[in-house]
Amino acid sequence: MFGKGRTICRLCHNVLTAQRISAALCPQSAISAKDVLAPSPTQTHVVQRTVSLTFGGMSFWPLRVHTAGFSTKKTTRKDLAPQDEDPFDPLTDKIPEKPVTFAEGASYSVIILAGFAVAAAAAYAVFKELIFEPKEYKVFNKALLRVQNDNQITVRIGQPITGYGQDSRNRAARQRIPHREWVDEDGVERIEVQFYIRGPHGAGRVHSEMFKDKGDRQWKFTYLIVDILSPLPTRLMLESYVPA
Repeated sequence: MFGKGRTICRLCHNVLTAQRISAALCPQSAISAKDVLAPSPTQTHVVQRTVSLTFGGMSFWPLRVHTAGFSTKKTTRKDLAPQDEDPFDPLTDKIPEKPVTFAEGASYSVIILAGFAVAAAAAYAVFKELIFEPKEYKVFNKALLRVQNDNQITVRIGQPITGYGQDSRNRAARQRIPHREWVDEDGVERIEVQFYIRGPHGAGRVHSEMFKDKGDRQWKFTYLIVDILSPLPTRLMLESYVPA
């Protein structure tokens, strides 16, 4: 009884001694059973080593020592550090715009309003020129028509007869009719114009004054005088108003 117990104790002692020697010979094999059963992800292989021990003339069964080999690749701080993000995020790579101040906004508004005012003035001038014929042009057209239909003029300078504002090569000056507007003491509106005429055989200058009749609101001649300049200088009185 005591002999068997002594033998078991000796065997246990020999086993412990064998484990210590195994740990001394292979330090890498000193791992727990948990590590052997569930190796870490970095383990690449497990090597089994057999150690045969003899103590006191007694041979023990071979001890299999599990040694785990680990990857030789070292994990550095650089690998653990997060990758640098792209500084140019496609959603935020736009250059931020400077906010518009109140003064800048007001100045822009003034410029826009000024542009609208200029455009409106130009449109009004064109509309007035095309739709509402100025008074001096009304008098000019009536006087020119009267001259073109007068035989005293056509026999001297021929026909067709054209009229223009000033004797110049400048188109704007030729289209501008020199005139004078006023209202007399009776409240009658009057316009005086002066322009040039030219025919195939000569030229002349026209002086005309018209007033706006209060009764029928029509323009009527006060006088219409034509000075023939060429070929022979002559003054002709075509119209003269005589009050009733």
